[in-house]
Amino acid sequence: MNWESYIKSYQSYLKIERGLSKNTVANYSFDIERLCLFLSENRIEISPLKIKEETLQQFVYAISSQLNARSQARIISGLNSFFSYLIFEDYRNDNPMELIESPKIGRKLPDTLSVEEIDALIGAIDLSSNEGERNRAMLETLYGCGLRVSELVSLKISDLFFEEGFIKITGKGNKERFVPIANSTKKYILLYKNNVRPLVSVKRECTDVLFLNRRGGQLTRAMVFTIISNLAAKINLNKKISPHTFRHSFATHLLENGADLRSIQLMLGHESITTTEVYLHLDRTFLTEVLESCHPRKNM
Repeated sequence: MNWESYIKSYQSYLKIERGLSKNTVANYSFDIERLCLFLSENRIEISPLKIKEETLQQFVYAISSQLNARSQARIISGLNSFFSYLIFEDYRNDNPMELIESPKIGRKLPDTLSVEEIDALIGAIDLSSNEGERNRAMLETLYGCGLRVSELVSLKISDLFFEEGFIKITGKGNKERFVPIANSTKKYILLYKNNVRPLVSVKRECTDVLFLNRRGGQLTRAMVFTIISNLAAKINLNKKISPHTFRHSFATHLLENGADLRSIQLMLGHESITTTEVYLHLDRTFLTEVLESCHPRKNM
């Protein structure tokens, strides 16, 4: 088997046994393909079963001048996972990435928007067009439910449980969770679903998809990014934002208004609460308020 064969086998493992999404599998594969390109450019002919730490260290050194520390760390982690898989399948006895150090990176704090900035972005939507009603419903859902953009564009009509006050979300690794939905968000979704969506000629494979493009197909993540970027330019917002900014803002605003971290973790679909804890670094003023209001010896 050559590199390509092992990569395909690894992709099947990630998809079937670990249940990872198509995008995540593609990202893992890209790390290995970058290594293969390095080997090809340097005329190094060696199989994944025979490659040694020295060659991999050369590769890591080569990418260090091209990528920032965060990207380097991601590639090293991806290769580590690949060689661990080869050990798991008894193709190798050792992991040549084991002693290669990943660059130290600080935890990047997520960008957020204020409530006023979110209101301004949504207020800048042109509601005279059908796409405007759709865009308002999408942004209200992004912010109101704290969704990932991939979760937003794949949201189905059958996932709406409005009578129970929830929507069903399929997140990373096809893991499902139920997220509460506010009446205001429901209102905008229903306005779009009942009045605008029926005007679109829906493609057969998208009959259950909630948010559609003009041609009746599923919206892409890139399209949502473009919509948000155009709105930011329209209001002269001097921040670099993306659909994920709405998710960060959702979590931050909940935390600042007294929501507990465990509840936020469940709504965001974070597997580990450590991931959610990044929001603690955004504004620590509320921690003082919690101490002063909840500690039993606060008035002594």
